[in-house]
Order: sequence, then C-alpha cells, then structure tokens
Amino acid sequence: MTPDLLKAITGARLYDLAQEWRVGMPHWPSHPPFLYGLRQSHGDVPLPGGGTSASEILTLGGHVGTHIDALCHFACDGRLHGGTEAAAVQSVEHGFQALGIHTVGPIVRRGVLFDVERENGVITAGDLERAARAELHAGDVALIRTGWARYWDQPRRMASAQAPGPNLEAASWLSSHGIFAAGSDTLAFEAVPAPSMPVHVHLLVEKGIHIIEALNLEQLAAEQIYEFLFIASPLKISGGTGSPIRPFALA
Repeated sequence: MTPDLLKAITGARLYDLAQEWRVGMPHWPSHPPFLYGLRQSHGDVPLPGGGTSASEILTLGGHVGTHIDALCHFACDGRLHGGTEAAAVQSVEHGFQALGIHTVGPIVRRGVLFDVERENGVITAGDLERAARAELHAGDVALIRTGWARYWDQPRRMASAQAPGPNLEAASWLSSHGIFAAGSDTLAFEAVPAPSMPVHVHLLVEKGIHIIEALNLEQLAAEQIYEFLFIASPLKISGGTGSPIRPFALA
C-alpha cells in the first residue's frame, strides 16, 4: 500500500450500510427466513486447562438480509443475461454453471446516493434527476434511499406487499449510465406490487446490472454523503443466485 493511499483511507470515515442479521428479521415472503441456533455452548466440551468453545448453526436464503443478486437470479422467456438458456446451466445440486454469485468479485467502486424519501409508490427518472447531488458515471453503484430502513424492526411492515421503489422508467435511466449495480433500503428494490418484476428483468437480464437490497442508508442521508467509495463482497457460493454482503461507504 502506498503512503498516499494509506493517508487517504486513514482520513476517511467509514459508514456501515448493512442491516443486522437476527432471527425474526424481515425477509421477502418467497425467501426462507434467517435462523440461528447455538449448537455448542461454553461448558459442553471442557478442554484441558479450563478452555471452552461455543459455535452456532446458521440457516438462511441467499436473498435474505443485506444482499446482492447474481445475474442468474432472474431470467426472461427462459433466458438469462446474454441469452444463456437457463435450463441448460442450472441444477438443484450445483445451482448455476453460468452467472452465479461466485463469479462476482469484491466490489470497490464509486457510489452515489439518491435520497428520495418515499413512503409508498413509484420513484421515477425525474425523481432521481431531482435528487441527484453527484453525477452518475459508468461503473458506479447507485443507491436509492426511500427511508424504509426505519421499518427494519417491523418485519410485517418491511415485507409489505406495497413498498416504494423505482419503476421501469427510473431503472432505464439508471442503466443508461452504465452502472455496475443499483441498490436500495427496501426488500424488493423496485416499487411493489409488481407482478412481472419488470425492473429486475431489465437490470439483471437485459442489462447485466446487479441489484442490492435491504441496505441501511440512514446515516449517509443524515450526513448528506452523496458520493463515496462503496466496498462490499459477496460470499463465494458456487452457483449461487445471490449472497449476503457487508457493505461499507468510505467518504
């Protein structure tokens, strides 16, 4: 690491953009919940000299909690991004041979925040343009704050069938900038109800742009941090359709 890089990092502030994983946390109804169990407690297996250890069992879906979607998460008319036939590359035992989450490396990119406070309904391209405080560039990570992170302790509300998010027009506006990923503080990213999930199809299938969901963007918005270094990494799950992440903003 060069001295200049170390100096820049040392002088920056780190913002944690992840929600806390815990039993009972919100999850989209079609995905399995997060489950935790303490498998071994201190005292169960005493070691010579008095030492003990504790360990747990975790059960969770790839799209529960703060997470990123692999491009294989969605298909349209049987085709994944790039025209790959989904049926030819998927299996119950091994997941996806193509476009799985294991193909997504660590993410270190410029991030841009769009603070669009919205209780319900769609977020349009015009809303994003008006909220823009920094220019969006190719390869960026675009994050939309609706304010719904405040409902993280209200699982039923958070997983409601009605939630704010971008519509197809807004998604097309984002994709026109050539971004790497788009994310928000809701569970579905796009405005719901959305029976055909057009934003997911557009971003994941048509444009090859990843989607990040269940972010906590409250501190960034409160401190008016609209441009930052976004850092995150998915787990290297072979063939996975998504993965939990622990994202940070460095500003």
